[in-house]
Amino acid sequence: MPDLTRLERRLGQALERFERVEARLGVTSDSAEITKLSQEHAELKPLAEAIAALNAARAEIESLEAMSKDGDAEMAALAKDELQAARENMPALEQAAMLLLAPKDKDENASAILEIRAGTGGEEAALFAGDLLRMYQRYAGARRWKFELESLSDTGIGGVKEAVASVSGAGVFGRLRFESGVHRVQRVPETEAGGRIHTSAATVAVLPQPEGEIDVVIDEKDIRIDTMRASGAGGQHVNKTDSAVRITHLPTGIIVVSTLKSQHQNRIQAMNVLKAKLYDLEREKRDSARAAERKGQIGSGDRSERIRTYNFPQGRVTDHRINLTVYNLPEVIDGALDPILDALAAEDQALKLAALEDEA
Repeated sequence: MPDLTRLERRLGQALERFERVEARLGVTSDSAEITKLSQEHAELKPLAEAIAALNAARAEIESLEAMSKDGDAEMAALAKDELQAARENMPALEQAAMLLLAPKDKDENASAILEIRAGTGGEEAALFAGDLLRMYQRYAGARRWKFELESLSDTGIGGVKEAVASVSGAGVFGRLRFESGVHRVQRVPETEAGGRIHTSAATVAVLPQPEGEIDVVIDEKDIRIDTMRASGAGGQHVNKTDSAVRITHLPTGIIVVSTLKSQHQNRIQAMNVLKAKLYDLEREKRDSARAAERKGQIGSGDRSERIRTYNFPQGRVTDHRINLTVYNLPEVIDGALDPILDALAAEDQALKLAALEDEA
């Protein structure tokens, strides 16, 4: 059982810290300190409000308990009804405060780099990778996020060998991080005369892109930059100049390619993606111990694990991490990801709450 007294003490300490930060903000004139305190104030404010709501509910319960014992029978009966409702609401208020007390991923509100690669399955895998790319484009559009395609290697007939996109907006990484992993598709290819179901796969990686400059130092001697001619399916818009840029990070072997029309822009974009990849490597090192302790967590971002199956004949999508199956595959492929992502976020919150209670 969790030590509730210890959890209450931690809530009290968090509220005291919020009040000290707020008081200091009212008197300091140092710009650097104001910036730092303002950021901490913004991070602590939701928790402080949740604690205030919890304390107010507790005070109301005490008041209603006293009224329910009052000599006025009518007033006592009314107080008892309100007391029952107030008590029923307490667990939700307590859980909300505890969840806000749990450690936050500092990249929760960051933008993200989205990578999609065709896996096993040949052309069918490439077609599925194209489906996933369009699915995320539509989902980003529905949430009013900015979706920019950084590089694309296609098959010319609707398939995608590899795609890298930048998705910008509030809370992008916190929402899409659950998408990292192997996505599997089961369907009958259009070229399959016998009607046999084929299984193919594509890999999705979601990397955080923190606000401002990513704090990753890259030594010039550790990278090799090559320019090359961008490839395309043909037509008047194909890039005819050697403007595509490939950057190889020699210590890690990471290769990044950007195929926009401007070579200068390609260098900038490729370096940004490389920094995001190196930053993600550091995140994985930092989180490895925690991931080992909590093997059941769903937000680990392990790209080698099969996370979801899209079964077209049965019209179902199954997320294997939480054993969730929905039977609206066409809507999901069209970008209706919220029901699945909501369930994943809820499970992630439950795991965080359980970990917090274990620590108490």
